Amino acid sequence: MPPIVSAVITTYNSANSIEACLNSLLGQRYPSLEIVVIDNASSDQTRELLNQFRDRAQIVFSQQNVGFAAAQNRGFSQANGDWLLSLNPDVILDSDFIAQLIAAADQDSKVGTLCGKLLRWMPGTIEERSKIVDSSGIYFTRTLRHFDRGAEEADRGQYDRSEYVFGATGAAALYRREMIRDISVEGQFFDEDFFAYREDADVAWRAQLMGWKCLYVPTAVGWHIRRVTPERFQQLPLVINWHSVKNRFLMRAKNISAPLYRRVFLPTSLRDALIVGYCFLRDWRLLSALWFVWKKRKNLLRKRRWIQTHRRVPDGELLHWFTFGR
Repeated sequence: MPPIVSAVITTYNSANSIEACLNSLLGQRYPSLEIVVIDNASSDQTRELLNQFRDRAQIVFSQQNVGFAAAQNRGFSQANGDWLLSLNPDVILDSDFIAQLIAAADQDSKVGTLCGKLLRWMPGTIEERSKIVDSSGIYFTRTLRHFDRGAEEADRGQYDRSEYVFGATGAAALYRREMIRDISVEGQFFDEDFFAYREDADVAWRAQLMGWKCLYVPTAVGWHIRRVTPERFQQLPLVINWHSVKNRFLMRAKNISAPLYRRVFLPTSLRDALIVGYCFLRDWRLLSALWFVWKKRKNLLRKRRWIQTHRRVPDGELLHWFTFGR
């Protein structure tokens, strides 16, 4: 009997895509699949659409928007799977997506995360399922920014080799239950202080510290509507930029070591100066994001202490993940 896979989706005003997302899950050629949906108090037609799937999925309607991280944690706790697929509602999957990932999982017991090749989904265009790369895993730069590997590139087969990557975008990441238990801090897999954005990179960093690997499987293909990209920073809503600013520093405070920080100190500090300067000079509303980090300093120190005392991988084995440019 193949392992149970639980697909967990958090929705918030996702009426334009959730039906297609769920139909792509129901069309998976994988026999042991359950679906859990947590709705974060949507105010559009999402709840009406979800009601159509009540006989084929567990649907939970929250009374308030608790954020992506908390909702996914709740869904993970209610799911029964040996593997948990964190899936965005704006993703559709090829019918073999889950089967391809599970088939690759057995090659290494230390693979805790698997991801496939995500391409851009562009509803309403001539080629909705495009050949533009959305993500083939995530990577970090020497300024401690993280990016989706291959994003915006035309898919010419350059990412058709299965390989280890730093981590997976939370838009479609398959996590081993054993790893989730192993790296959760104070009962939280996704750090709920993040609310939303960057929580997938935080998990990937923590997993690397604990000795878990992430495997990229190019034969597992999906399509994702990408709304948030680094280049659109100034055009994004305030709430997105607010969480992005605070989460950059929350993630670093917990996971970085002194040797790594020394190695990236100059480029990272220059990037930090740009961010703080932008907050002071261009959008003072973002200053409260920095204040949030300061207010959480005791919690951060407690989480950092747990992570750093439980880590299993020395810095020498991880530094190569932080050598890219930008």
